[in-house]
Amino acid sequence: MVKRSKRARRLALRLDPKERVFHLVIPNGVNLKKAQRFAEEHDNWMQEALSDLPSPVPFEDGSDLPILGQDRRIHIFYDEALRTTSINLKFKELIVTTNKEDPTARIERALKRIAKKELTALAQQKAEEIGETIEKISVRDTKSRWGSCSSDGNLSFSWRLLFAPEEAFDYVVAHEVAHLVHMDHSRSFWKLCRSLSDNFIEGQYWMREHGHELMRYGAR
Repeated sequence: MVKRSKRARRLALRLDPKERVFHLVIPNGVNLKKAQRFAEEHDNWMQEALSDLPSPVPFEDGSDLPILGQDRRIHIFYDEALRTTSINLKFKELIVTTNKEDPTARIERALKRIAKKELTALAQQKAEEIGETIEKISVRDTKSRWGSCSSDGNLSFSWRLLFAPEEAFDYVVAHEVAHLVHMDHSRSFWKLCRSLSDNFIEGQYWMREHGHELMRYGAR
């Protein structure tokens, strides 16, 4: 896919791990022929990067999902006589009873609700520890940022953090809550972030090295 960018200063190839495609970013003033040559010269590298992506894990019967630090298997029970779909999170299972032949969208909506509930609870807890107030918490399906904090106290998180290990989930929440005090990445910010994290080093390392793997869940 091709994207023109006013802010880009050079040609670049950006991998979208969710859609499993590359975006060719073209600065203003660079013609398409030059951009095409650039992409062709990097074809082998792109193919290797795509092959290195972890296999997708669709939301279908028998798939295993690491939800809130616990591996759980999806069990889907289909009954066309049902009027609604019910989704229940068990210790090692995600039980889905549905009248939909493909309940993927409903499973995703249910997982987003679970993610928002857990992220909200943890963020509120950490904010109370430092005497701060969160105005609003939202969850989105972001591709490059796992969380954000606005100057007016609104926090936003990727719902896919639901699939991250507990220390990584905790680290991202601690990171954004720390921004309620420090809207930068100064020493004071990192000191606060560390104090709010249950396992700062492991959480930060996992997100840096493996965060892209969260995009595999729900993909086909």
